[in-house]
Parts: sequence; C-alpha cells; structure tokens
Amino acid sequence: MHYTGINHLAMATGDMDATIRFWRDLLGMRLVAGLGRPGYRHYFFEISPQDMIAFFEWDGVAPLAEKDHGVPVAGPYAFDHVAIGVRDRNDLFEIKDRLDAAQFWVSEVIDHGFIFSVYSFDPNNIAIEFSCPVPGVDIRAHPAMADKRPSDVTKEGAEPQPGKWPRVDRPTPLAERRIYPGEGRELLADEE
Repeated sequence: MHYTGINHLAMATGDMDATIRFWRDLLGMRLVAGLGRPGYRHYFFEISPQDMIAFFEWDGVAPLAEKDHGVPVAGPYAFDHVAIGVRDRNDLFEIKDRLDAAQFWVSEVIDHGFIFSVYSFDPNNIAIEFSCPVPGVDIRAHPAMADKRPSDVTKEGAEPQPGKWPRVDRPTPLAERRIYPGEGRELLADEE
C-alpha cells in the first residue's frame, strides 16, 4: 500500500459561515469543494496538496464543550485534537499572531523536543494544534519510545509486523473491481 497523507478529516459544524471565515480567511486554507442541499452542507478546505479538512453542516449541531488538548477523559471518546503540520517556527508565530489578533485563545509556542507547537480552538471548539519539526530531529527516520511501561505489542518495534492479521487469499480480480457512484460527482457536472 502507498499512503499519501490524510485525504480529509470530516468534522461537523452548525455554522458553516463562521467555519469558512476561520479556516479559509483566518488560516488561509482554500475552500476547494462544496456540496449542499437543505439541512446539509459538506465543504472541503485544502491544508496541503495531499491533505484536506472537511466540515458537514447539519441543523442543530452545537459547538463542542471546550476540552484542553490531551487532557484525559472517561467514557466513550474517540477524538482529542487535530494537529496540522507547518514548515517552520516562522509559520507557527504567524498563526499565533493571526489567532491572537482575531481574539481566539492561542497558546505560547511549546517545545516538545521533536516538534514545536501552538494550540487553539476553532469556532466549533475543535481543539487544533499547529506543529513544525525541531531542526535536526526526525523521529520518523529514528523512531523513539520513552514509555516506561510499554506493552508487549509496543515492544515489537516501529515496523508493521507480518502475520498478525489474516492474509488476503483472494485479491479482487481486475474484472470484478467496480466503483459505484456517490455524492460529490455533481462537482464535476457542467453548470448551466
């Protein structure tokens, strides 16, 4: 398999206009696609040439309760924050300055040893982090583990471990590969 990045993260909003103002106009991410009908919108913002963040707008969606990044919770929970990579610390300070000028709470620049980060929240109270690499540090090239009590699975190392899942005995033959139409095809239709 050849992964290219996160095609898109799909979030929810009750106020698409405020979401557009924040992600497009404040953060500078292009609005590259929009789908909609009464009671529903699905808009996509370009983070990078490979990555997007998308928002569904549904009637009745309210902003999340504010929760600080990485603070433990109990009960059903699946999402903590979105971390968006930027080129360098100059980009971090530009984002920090823009958020501060727009009166959004934003943290100081934090040194995590391998990345520098700033933290904030969008108008939907989605926790967001912006991070850049620390010069000379590359944990992807040199994976590191500082967990004092790693599980046995963790101790197996950074690389995918073969034989842990059933193997594919019958790949889908070319003659059986079908792609079915779905929502979004109207973006390519000629407008009249």
